[in-house]
Amino acid sequence: MGNKKKLIIGSILTFILIISYLLGSGWLEKFIYPLKYSEYVEKYAEEYNIDKYLVYSVIKAESKFRADAESHKGAKGLMQIGDTTAKWAETEIGIDSTKMFEPETNIRTGCWYLQRLYKEFGNRDLVIAAYNGGSGNVRKWLETHEYSRDGERLHNMPFKETQNYVDKVNKNYEKYKEIYDRR
Repeated sequence: MGNKKKLIIGSILTFILIISYLLGSGWLEKFIYPLKYSEYVEKYAEEYNIDKYLVYSVIKAESKFRADAESHKGAKGLMQIGDTTAKWAETEIGIDSTKMFEPETNIRTGCWYLQRLYKEFGNRDLVIAAYNGGSGNVRKWLETHEYSRDGERLHNMPFKETQNYVDKVNKNYEKYKEIYDRR
């Protein structure tokens, strides 16, 4: 076997070993499911008694951790806070509603809003659905037998976008727990 062939085979084996190590160490998973803005997520998740992995999961689904993200409907920042929610938070918790692109203000507002939704619905799936589809819609769906057989859980959602969103956030949540709760 020639030296060139040995060098190519050795390079391929080294590459395979490096990739195997990186995948085994969880590096790739942590790259895909990062803990960006942890100083704000941890602080406000604790202050508002929200699971930090839910906050990371919402941020990942909403903006993929882009602080400058803006939706076609005008929702802003990491957690995609709409103007109505921002104004409401301004009166309730004293944030500046014009600073939704600032990570700390956005995450604080998002955590506060998630807490409000938990107080209203008490169930993670309903909270996620309300975060995306609106709490008024979720209340209506819970009152409609077609969507809720027991008035406490949604068995069907009329908004495909909201169902997809709930599934995406829950998938993110399970991955965050799996990756970062390893002991």
